[in-house]
Amino acid sequence: MVTEVPQRPLTGILWMLVTGLLFIAVTALVKYMGPRLPAAESAFLRYAIGLVFLLPALGALRQTNLSRRQWSLFGLRGFCHALGVILWFYAMTRIPIAEVTAMNYLAPIYVTLGAAVFLGEKLAARRIAAVCLGLMGAAIILRPGFREVSLGHLAMLFAAVVFAGSYLLAKVMADEVRPAVVVAMLSIFVTLALAPFALPVWVTPTLREVLLLTAVAVFATAGHYTMTLAFAAAPVTVTQPITFLQLLWATSLGVLAFNEPVDIWVIVGGFVILGSVTFITWREAMLKRQITPNANATKL
Repeated sequence: MVTEVPQRPLTGILWMLVTGLLFIAVTALVKYMGPRLPAAESAFLRYAIGLVFLLPALGALRQTNLSRRQWSLFGLRGFCHALGVILWFYAMTRIPIAEVTAMNYLAPIYVTLGAAVFLGEKLAARRIAAVCLGLMGAAIILRPGFREVSLGHLAMLFAAVVFAGSYLLAKVMADEVRPAVVVAMLSIFVTLALAPFALPVWVTPTLREVLLLTAVAVFATAGHYTMTLAFAAAPVTVTQPITFLQLLWATSLGVLAFNEPVDIWVIVGGFVILGSVTFITWREAMLKRQITPNANATKL
């Protein structure tokens, strides 16, 4: 007889609030650091520094006997995620924090589409409508023809696509190897994949930049850990709506810390995207599926 794990909604909500604050701290630090270091180098240093957090997983890695196919899939995931992280770092230093945050929520929409194309998931009419609503939210944010769509915006659009690819590959591998191995392999392969992009544009970092990127690695790792605690305490359908607050926090941070103007269309578009993601998540919970990730799950 399988014992059902007790649900603690309030605990899950509190952990997801902490997760949101940690990820907002990541965005603030990257924004504060500025664009002096190339995006690829910043991303590489963040992951290289973060390798220290792999020490507890070394035992699991030594005991894992991976096939050639699994090595290939981990390598492909590392390349996808590395590309997404480079694009994220690039966008963060060039467009407002609120816009980066809102557009990052597109990744779960792309995961839904990718699950249908690559994993054989059915796209019922309601899910198709929710996906269209999410893409409409992106159009509201970008408003092509009514405002300049910069390289930073395009970077975030493509970052959401490759982050979605990374998540789908993680779903495949999570059915075959232990979660600790999946996480560790991501860090290792992302670091390796970032090196060829970082070395040709290398700029010697200052002590301040190294310390900032160390803090980024700490906060990002802590955010993924607290997100795991939130998922363990409550269903995703309970914790997903809490990610709405991150858009408000990101907007407030941009205004107060970086003098970024409030764009009401970014807020509206972000809420439309998150509403779409929340509906898809709720539908999958009703059907006892687990394909669409929480909006935080595709972050760096």
